[in-house]
Amino acid sequence: MTMFGAGMPGFGFPHNGFGSTDSASDDSDGMEQMYQEVILEASRARHGSANFAPDLASEESEKADSTAADSAAAQGQASFHASHEYCVPGQAHQFNPTCGDEVTVRVELSDGTDGKPVSIRSLEWDGHGCSISQASLSIMHDLVAGKSLDEAMHLADLFHQLMESRGKGLESDADMDELEDAVAFQGASKYPMRIKCALLGWEGLKASAAQALAKIND
Repeated sequence: MTMFGAGMPGFGFPHNGFGSTDSASDDSDGMEQMYQEVILEASRARHGSANFAPDLASEESEKADSTAADSAAAQGQASFHASHEYCVPGQAHQFNPTCGDEVTVRVELSDGTDGKPVSIRSLEWDGHGCSISQASLSIMHDLVAGKSLDEAMHLADLFHQLMESRGKGLESDADMDELEDAVAFQGASKYPMRIKCALLGWEGLKASAAQALAKIND
């Protein structure tokens, strides 16, 4: 398993909405600290980040939640052109009103005309939020970019299971290994408010990929 943030100075979960990090053993303390370092560095690295979406949270801050949701949906459905004639684009916007995190995720899927499985040829995102949401997006990009769509959705399913584990992680070591640096969010899965932040980008990935796949199958 590769670790994103090896060598980075740690940061305290209590300052990022996690709560206490008291552990039963020195080993668990060390693992928790390493996971914190991974999340901090990933949130700073912002792999896959681009600049193409408006700040909807700021623009809609004084409007009703329903109006903001409608605007976010419209942004998610905005059209853009694929970079290659054999690629099909998809885009989705996600907004977490609880803490103000938001992201627009863009994918380009291969159209399968070359006889190979549909794959993620391009993945980028534009958004802002807490360290958890930004780190999750950065790590998600590294995990799924270039993989087949089936592989990417398998990883998305594993990550959802991890975030539903209430801090216990996945039963299978092989599944944990597949998630690579994304296992750093195991601790965050103990806190419901943090789960939404960690899943924000993955929901955007699934929605944008579904949009592109629908075009391929049309």
